[in-house]
Amino acid sequence: MHSSLRKKKHQRKWDLTDERIPPLRVVLHLTWPLFLEQVLTTLVSYADTAMVGALGVQATASVSITNPFVFLINGVMMALGVGITSYVARSVGAKDYEAAKAYIRHALLLLVCVGLPLCMLILLLHRQIPLWMGAAPDIIESSANYLKITSIFRIGALTTMMLSSVFRGRGDMKTPLYINAGVNVLNIAGNYLLINPSHIISLGSLQIHIPGAGLGITGAALSTGFSWLTGGALMIAFLYLKDDPTRIHLREPLHPDWGIIRRIVSVSIPAMLERFCLSGASIVVSRAVASLGTVVYAANSVYITAESISFMPGFAFAATATTLTGQSLGAHKPYLAKRYVAHTAAAGMTILSITGTLIYFFAPVLVRLFTPDAAAMAIAVDCLHEVAFIQPIQVAGWIIAGALRGAGDTRWPFYITATCNWLIRALGAYVCIRVLHLGLPQAVLCACVDSCVSAFLLWLRYHSGRWIHAIRDHDAKAA
Repeated sequence: MHSSLRKKKHQRKWDLTDERIPPLRVVLHLTWPLFLEQVLTTLVSYADTAMVGALGVQATASVSITNPFVFLINGVMMALGVGITSYVARSVGAKDYEAAKAYIRHALLLLVCVGLPLCMLILLLHRQIPLWMGAAPDIIESSANYLKITSIFRIGALTTMMLSSVFRGRGDMKTPLYINAGVNVLNIAGNYLLINPSHIISLGSLQIHIPGAGLGITGAALSTGFSWLTGGALMIAFLYLKDDPTRIHLREPLHPDWGIIRRIVSVSIPAMLERFCLSGASIVVSRAVASLGTVVYAANSVYITAESISFMPGFAFAATATTLTGQSLGAHKPYLAKRYVAHTAAAGMTILSITGTLIYFFAPVLVRLFTPDAAAMAIAVDCLHEVAFIQPIQVAGWIIAGALRGAGDTRWPFYITATCNWLIRALGAYVCIRVLHLGLPQAVLCACVDSCVSAFLLWLRYHSGRWIHAIRDHDAKAA
């Protein structure tokens, strides 16, 4: 057995349903590329925020004010990606590679039929969206311009979202990592050259001339957009070029199979509604926060960006739970799925306990990276001190939700997340700010309560065991 395991260690790809491999080793094997990918993505987010933040709080608010609405649109493709991940993972677990390839081809069809119209919608509404979000008069024009430019390139971002779900569903976590690593470097370099004007860097006696376009926010938009297109193109290329049992070929037709589409949509609609509810609640909160002024809204953006340090391992463990649950159930091993979820939750909560401690003690250092404004810094630090304590509970909820989605049980995460988000997070923030006239830290406390309550309710659903047959129920209704 030991020689067999050593042999498997050197294979290019593990069989994730092989029970001889220690579960924790499998969890960490899948999680580290996702974690590293999230680190790189977050570093780029940090760099974007820092580079734009150097232009002032108005620039920071201009870039971030429309994010909740854009996340609402992105949520459609992310939800469809949930359905794709679930079915690809289940097909791979069952060794039905032809079925997996059929779902992968339909991912490309959905990008054309759904993704492109969504990008056009954002482009058509680029001036109205900042107004709907309650943007202050001094940032409306710059915010609309940023949104217009990025909407032209957004199909690249949607492609990366959707096809990352494909790669993760088949257990390939490294390809998205490699692509995003290169794209992130490209984005940072583009930001530096396009945001800043030409300048001189002194290295001792050496004077180096650095060219720059000096385009400010417009430069950030162009750099982001070009990196999106590059990433999306590479994702498509690797689907056709990378050696894998589920590799698709140009000679294979891309005609729609309505049975497959119905199955994907059946699983994806609850996830889509969940995204809508999350984004809708975020819009309510953002509008309430925007009423407190540009400085507070910039502080909100800074605190969210800084807190995203915990999203890196959190997202990685949740995505790992999705893949492992889907493939285990595809192999008809629900007991293995439960074993994987237990090990993933233990590892995730341990890591996030450490992360929460670091966030608490290094909050002033983190926020100083993203804004020079002392008032915004003070508010953001208070918010980070609050969220630091809920990191282990929050990641447990994410992991359980990821496992449920991998099983195709997307309805209960929707019910729980939507209810808690609106009744606790959104309503609580609105009451705190607009009725009680409190500040951003009090609104963030409502978000903390939401995370804890939803994590508990998700655990109750998981503990019931009814998620094991969710895909069968979805397929029966879609037939």
